Amino acid sequence: MRTPYIAGNWKMHKTIGEAEALAGQLRSAVANTAHTVMVAPPFTALQAVGAVLKGSNIKLGAQNMAAEEAGAHTGEISVLMLKDLGVEAVILGHSERRHTYGENNALINAKVKLAIQHGLTAILCVGETLEEREAGRVNAVVEEQLELGLDGVSEGQLGQVVIAYEPVWAIGTGKTATPEDADAVHQIIRSRLAGLYSQAAADAMVIQYGGSVKPDNASGLMAKPNIDGALVGGASLTVEQFLPIVQYDKG
Repeated sequence: MRTPYIAGNWKMHKTIGEAEALAGQLRSAVANTAHTVMVAPPFTALQAVGAVLKGSNIKLGAQNMAAEEAGAHTGEISVLMLKDLGVEAVILGHSERRHTYGENNALINAKVKLAIQHGLTAILCVGETLEEREAGRVNAVVEEQLELGLDGVSEGQLGQVVIAYEPVWAIGTGKTATPEDADAVHQIIRSRLAGLYSQAAADAMVIQYGGSVKPDNASGLMAKPNIDGALVGGASLTVEQFLPIVQYDKG
């Protein structure tokens, strides 16, 4: 049985004080949930949010990390630095990193393997653009990102991986894939995992949906058999929006 995994990606929002306040509200609000819950504040707020969340059931996540442990990499954040702050999970290959900052599959794969090596959960994001969807290339794009992102990752290491399907055209646009469309792509991902590894590995993999997830669509998405969680952007920035998503099954 896969445990639902709800993650909040705060992106480039929240000062340290604002992040501490939100983390404190969330700590109390989600204390009794059986789901896995994670929040990824901006790097500047990681230490403060980590202190607020210490001892709670909310995991501390990071939004990205470098592909190297240390060295002359101006402006980058090392996996060692993240671990030092108590980070447990890291979002890798987010569409904004791919399409705005030019990260390719090889770089993302290096990050995934480094995160696993250091005991972090790697949330590997995959998803197509609107142009790719309209060209009928959804399967090809998602499968390529999945395969290249997991290159060199063994079946035994998959317990440290979460896949997030995020159609690029649905991120921050207000547009959301229908539950049926989203589940169909999640099924494609699960089938490809079975081919790359085994059916047991595919059945065990947690696959999140990301792309304008909101309180009014979360339960419909999560009701689908292959959707195991959500990678939430804008709706994770307030307790009023994020809590109903975490508690999607209590409505």
